[in-house]
Amino acid sequence: MTPADAPRSREPLGAGDPRSRAADNSGLEILDHEVRPAAGEPEGALILLHGRGTDERDLFPLLDLFDPKRRLVGYTPGGPLSLPPGGRHWYAVPRVGYPDPDTFFASLERLEAFVDATGMPLDRTVLGGFSQGTAMSYALGLRAGRPRPAAILALSGFIPSVPGWEADLESRAGLPVAISHGTRDPVIPVEFAHDARARLEAAGADVTYHESPVGHTIDPRFLATLPALVSRATGGL
Repeated sequence: MTPADAPRSREPLGAGDPRSRAADNSGLEILDHEVRPAAGEPEGALILLHGRGTDERDLFPLLDLFDPKRRLVGYTPGGPLSLPPGGRHWYAVPRVGYPDPDTFFASLERLEAFVDATGMPLDRTVLGGFSQGTAMSYALGLRAGRPRPAAILALSGFIPSVPGWEADLESRAGLPVAISHGTRDPVIPVEFAHDARARLEAAGADVTYHESPVGHTIDPRFLATLPALVSRATGGL
């Protein structure tokens, strides 16, 4: 995302800051991350994954936007790779839509371990992201052999094509998936969103689709619709 889309704080986190990294969940240290606690006993989890070249702070402000009642515990993990032109990355990009297999699977393994370490069942966990973060959300949420999540928020991304990774769409019937993409996106063409929509709808997923004449960013009007979807997907009223 751009700074205008998700303002980021760069101040260091203090030991008492509620966003400080969790120390009581064994296994979460596998990825640098920030945590937004739930207001009470968590009813689920919301995990948002940043795009290429940013970090775990980029999408942190969206946790409160998507879950204003703080029913869920929120996490924003950081990609484990440092690649040009800087910032954190989830995988190397030889070609848009086709992540480098070695870096993709290394990150996916760590992300799966991180999600499992939250202790929250995947069917109570909403996965979402922007750009590369969307690809990783799809990779985890649609992967054959893995349980289905509560929902997927797919912002300006794509379902990855990687040798050795297989999507299980047949078992995702009814899965809420929110897709947003800009028709003027110069980084990830909107056709990737068309493909994801077609494949998911054919499998019976509950797809909410939005496109608008913007670039590689997120339409704020679509963001405003997501709190209701997140709440419904995790059992809220």
